[in-house]
Amino acid sequence: MKDRLESGLGKLSSDVLDPSLPTPLYHQAFLVLRDRIRAGIFPTDSVLPGEQELTKLFGVSRITVKRAMNELAAAGLVTRHRGRGTVVTFNAAIPAVKGSFDNLIESLRFMGLETDVELLDLATVSASGDIANQLDVESGTPLQRAVRLRKLSGEPFSYLVTHVPADIASHWSEEELGSIPLLTLLDRAGASAVEARQTIGACAAEVAIAQALKIAPGSPLLEIVRVMLMRGGRAVQLIQGYYRPERFQYQMRMVKKLGAWGVG
Repeated sequence: MKDRLESGLGKLSSDVLDPSLPTPLYHQAFLVLRDRIRAGIFPTDSVLPGEQELTKLFGVSRITVKRAMNELAAAGLVTRHRGRGTVVTFNAAIPAVKGSFDNLIESLRFMGLETDVELLDLATVSASGDIANQLDVESGTPLQRAVRLRKLSGEPFSYLVTHVPADIASHWSEEELGSIPLLTLLDRAGASAVEARQTIGACAAEVAIAQALKIAPGSPLLEIVRVMLMRGGRAVQLIQGYYRPERFQYQMRMVKKLGAWGVG
């Protein structure tokens, strides 16, 4: 570990930062350190160099380094301790979970089998507003609302809020919802998902989500909203997923058709 740390430090210098760029120097320093942590150059449980040492290595002010280190902590990559220093918490040995646009439903099934889920909350609610519109149900329709935390190798990577029509959700128990992939439960209920509508965006972590994902409030998250439909077009599930970006990746394959590029 010591050799890797020294190797990583040897690549840090004022040359890796560019004052002429519009990106603030503290954020440039954050990006440099973040990439080395994600690459495993600074391993889990290692202590990063102190602010004074990084100030000399980067050739910047101490306040610039301090803001960079605070960003690392906000991103859930390190924890800061008075007297001990800044400790790396990100484990580069745990692979990122990968989703695919090419075969979305099968990719979701595989993800459900390869990861663990913790049921945080379960309730019956009445459909209203945007949720009713996305599920194409009348306002007041009973829905099962489940909040789940999905983990890989014990590390949380997604916070999921799911709404399912109550008549479908009545086919499974709370215990099953906390241990069996939801797509499998839908299959058993005779409501197999065969199609999906999905949007992907970005958001800042709210307090409850940040606590569950072990990151600081306000940290950037990948937000995915997905409506699953059964044959015939009935919406059987609305899921709002919040993903740690360093733990989750979406992949797509691009193909060239009729002289233009498209998603294949």
